[in-house]
Amino acid sequence: MARLAQTAGLTDIQQEILSTVRDFVDKEIIPVATELEHRDEYPQAIVDGLRELGLFGLMIPEEYGGLGESLLTYALCVEEIARGWMSVSGIINTHFIVAYMLKQHGTQEQKDHFLPRMAAGDIRGAFSMSEPALGSDVSAISSKAVKDGDEYVLNGQKMWLTNGGTSSLVAVLVRSDEGHPEGTAPHKSMTTFLIEKEPGFGEVRPGLTIPGKIDKMGYKGVDTTELIMDGLRLPADRVLGGVTGRGFYQMMDGVEVGRVNVAARGCGVAQRAFELGVRYAQQRHTFGKPIAQHQAIQFKLAEMATKVEAAHAMMVNAARKKDSGERNDLEAGMAKYLASEYCKEVVEDAFRIHGGYGFSKEYEIERLYREAPMLLIGEGTAEIQKMIIGRRLLEEYRFQG
Repeated sequence: MARLAQTAGLTDIQQEILSTVRDFVDKEIIPVATELEHRDEYPQAIVDGLRELGLFGLMIPEEYGGLGESLLTYALCVEEIARGWMSVSGIINTHFIVAYMLKQHGTQEQKDHFLPRMAAGDIRGAFSMSEPALGSDVSAISSKAVKDGDEYVLNGQKMWLTNGGTSSLVAVLVRSDEGHPEGTAPHKSMTTFLIEKEPGFGEVRPGLTIPGKIDKMGYKGVDTTELIMDGLRLPADRVLGGVTGRGFYQMMDGVEVGRVNVAARGCGVAQRAFELGVRYAQQRHTFGKPIAQHQAIQFKLAEMATKVEAAHAMMVNAARKKDSGERNDLEAGMAKYLASEYCKEVVEDAFRIHGGYGFSKEYEIERLYREAPMLLIGEGTAEIQKMIIGRRLLEEYRFQG
C-alpha cells in the first residue's frame, strides 16, 4: 500500500532502522494495542521488544553503548510507534528527554554513571516540572531544595509524571534559593535534580512516594503519577550539571526536543486514523456503492491526507533544524502546534467516516479518539506554542522605526 508522509534524504541506516521499527509496530503493537489499552495494562512485552531493538539508546552516543542516531531518526521512529499505540511512544519519550538532558548538561561523572545503563534499558527515565497548582507557568514552581551540609533536602509535590511508577531515574525541577538572593528572577533560581528510585508505587525511597496511577480518559497503559517529596535527601552530585540555578534552561532544552517528539506522535496517530478511515470507506456500502465513492467522503479523505503530509513535513523540518545545531524553538513550536491540532481533526474525520461504529469499542478509531486530546496539552498547550511562536517571530521580524 502506498504510504503518506515519506521522508526524503534518509541514509541507508536510517531507512533500515525505520523499516525494522515499522515491522515491529505492525506485528507486535497494532494487533494487541486496543486490548491492552482497554485493560489499562502496561505493555511489558512490547517494551522488552523495543529494548532488544536498542530503541532506549537510540540517541545516546556510541561511547556510552547507544546507537548515536539523530533527532530526526528518533522522531521518525516515534512516529511509527505512535501509529501503533501512542502510549508506547510516551514510555520512550520521557526516557529519551532525561537521556538527552544528561548528554547535553550532565557532568562527566553523571554521564558515565547513567547513560550506559539507560542505553541498555536497565535504567528508565522520567522527568517532572508540573505541580498540582500550576501547569504551563513553570515560574510558579513551589517545590524546594534546601542545602544541608553536603546534601540537599527536597520537599514538595509534583504532578503528571509519565513513567512515574515504572521509571528508576527521575529528573525533577525544583526551586533552590541557595546562592540566589531574594528578588532573583524565578527561572534563575531553579535546579534540576537526578533522583534514583525503585520502580513501583508507595514509598520508593526514604522521603519519596509515588502514590499510584492517575486514571485517565486515554493514554492508558503507560503510568501517569504524582510524586511527593517529604524530606528527600540527595547528595550534591545529583544536581544536574553540578551547579544550581540552571535547571530551568536545562528543562526547556529537554522540552524543546520533546515538542518535536509530540509532533511526531501527532503525525503517527493521524496516519493511523487516515489508514483506518480510508480502509473503512472502501468497505462500507451505502446507496449501492462504497462510501469512498461519495464525493463528500472523498473530500474528507483529501483533507485528512493533506493534513498528514503537512504535519509530517513540519515535524521533519524541526528535527533537522535541531540536528544542524541551530536554535529550533520556533520550528518545534510550530510543528507541535500544527501536528497536534491536525491530529485531532484527522482522528475526528476518521471517526465520522466510521459513523455509529466509531462509537463502538470494538473499532480501533474509538481508542484514537480518546488519545488525540492528550497531544493538545502535552509539552505545552496550543496557547503556549502560539506565545513562543509569536515572540520568536517578533525577534526575527523586528521593525526598526
